[in-house]
Amino acid sequence: MRRRTRRTPKGQTADTALAELSRIRLAYGPEAAARRRELLAALGGARFASAMALLRFHELLCFFQAFPDDAGTLELADRLLVRFAARPDLRRFRRALADTGIAGTDVSLPFYFPTARWLARRWGPHLTVDWTAFGKKGDLERLFPLLSLFAETPGLDEVDLKPAGWTKRLAGPRETDAAFLIRRVDALPVDAFWKEFLYESLEMPLRLAPGPGTPSRTLARLPGVTPVFPRGPLVRSRPDIPREVERPPLSLRPVEGAAARLFLDAARASMVTRQRDLDLFEYASDSDVRLADCGGGLSFAVIGAIPVRRLLLEGVYAFLTLKNGVPVGYVLVSALFGSSEVAFNVFESFRGAEAGLVYGRVLSVTGALFGSDSFTIFPYQLGDGNPEAIESGAWWFYRKSGFAPKAKEAVALMRAEEAAARRRPSHRTPPATLRKLARHNLYFHLGPARDDVIGVVELPNVGLRVTDALAARFGSDRERAARETLGEARALLGVRSFDGFSPGERLAFARWAPLVTILPGLSRWSAPARRALVRVIRAKGGLRESDYVRLFDAHRPLRRAILALATEPATPATGSHSGR
Repeated sequence: MRRRTRRTPKGQTADTALAELSRIRLAYGPEAAARRRELLAALGGARFASAMALLRFHELLCFFQAFPDDAGTLELADRLLVRFAARPDLRRFRRALADTGIAGTDVSLPFYFPTARWLARRWGPHLTVDWTAFGKKGDLERLFPLLSLFAETPGLDEVDLKPAGWTKRLAGPRETDAAFLIRRVDALPVDAFWKEFLYESLEMPLRLAPGPGTPSRTLARLPGVTPVFPRGPLVRSRPDIPREVERPPLSLRPVEGAAARLFLDAARASMVTRQRDLDLFEYASDSDVRLADCGGGLSFAVIGAIPVRRLLLEGVYAFLTLKNGVPVGYVLVSALFGSSEVAFNVFESFRGAEAGLVYGRVLSVTGALFGSDSFTIFPYQLGDGNPEAIESGAWWFYRKSGFAPKAKEAVALMRAEEAAARRRPSHRTPPATLRKLARHNLYFHLGPARDDVIGVVELPNVGLRVTDALAARFGSDRERAARETLGEARALLGVRSFDGFSPGERLAFARWAPLVTILPGLSRWSAPARRALVRVIRAKGGLRESDYVRLFDAHRPLRRAILALATEPATPATGSHSGR
């Protein structure tokens, strides 16, 4: 017998009530708020006939939790989400809703090693290997001797239990297969980079089953956040970028201890429950977390990386965007030369609401963090290899906010499209044209346009110049190169001892040493300029990487030297080289 959809009060079916709720999603005001509460209360007790309808209801609840009309709407959304996993229709559609991040459903992904390790440490009993989807079982089998003791090799060599069988036998009754494998890789006597390489080369698909406290989008709202309710319609206009950057966040304060870890867990969970991974959230430093309060319930958890995972030159941060304590998106920002590349993402459930306002505040926080006055958007954000950005018209969002390309072919195409729109206001740029436009960076300058910015400066050339110098002097003996360039850099910069250097600062100095030895004009720098360079390098491995960016940008001789290395293309060395 066909299952019937329970009717809501006033004779609506769950589907028609859901359709009405979707229609008034962005309508705000007393009348809309009252009707929204009626529909939410009715749908809370209804039963949906399809998994997609239930998913749509869940997404609307998450939206109204982040953008509530008032305390009544927020309380109702909170209550319905807390009980969501117990809904009979959720249990019915649990398999169909796998990988949605809804509480009570599974999440599957070949997670990167730091995320897999985090999951195993926190929710090991709920984490298993999806053996049917595992395509590299043979590679795992060859690793078993490294993951076990030598006394176990007679069985491993001769008994064919298959990878799943051997994993179960090695793990015993107290661990899941996934938790055992992750913990054994983590115990290998190699550094973190090797562990990551070995584990991720397996591309091992994992499944996280629901359990107490496991990550979900349903229960993602952070505790203890005082909600802010709108005083009128949602702001949907494009940002006035100069005004936004000049208007700093209300506060940008450090967050430490348990509070910092709460934000890091929320950031990682926001990725896991959307089948994503982000390096900065994986390698986050709980000593470099700040909260930017932008008012109106909008805030950003500003998260830096541990020193060992920082880039050589740029400073990089990730922001978790929070609206009334609900994660609604993330931002990735890299900075150098008074400029920042900004990658902006709003999670699908929250699109269409205040994107321009949020983006303006992203640039405000970026300016406050680094002092940037120029901003770059890279092609992927615009749609190059990103169909979602093409479909949403991301290129025109940035263009109408004041961004412009520098590449001649993109400028010509932009002008042609803008002329077509002036002639015929209904004109829409075809997807093929958007894809051509999206191949080139966009830029915004608060002051005069300049070319010493991220996206124009060819920073890869700096690495090539280092490679050519090391290849010419040391060939394959990079260990000797590391030792000798470290000594040379210390001599050039007058660093007699590393006493007082933190481990991160020592690491940064060792990493920068080969670059220091080829900086053009360094021998002519003044003593204060050399001491200032030491401070720049130490800051790269210090507590907050944003300090490094500001010190680098203030060091004019260093900026000129790096620009010189970046401007002159490196020429590959020829002939044979000896490391002796």
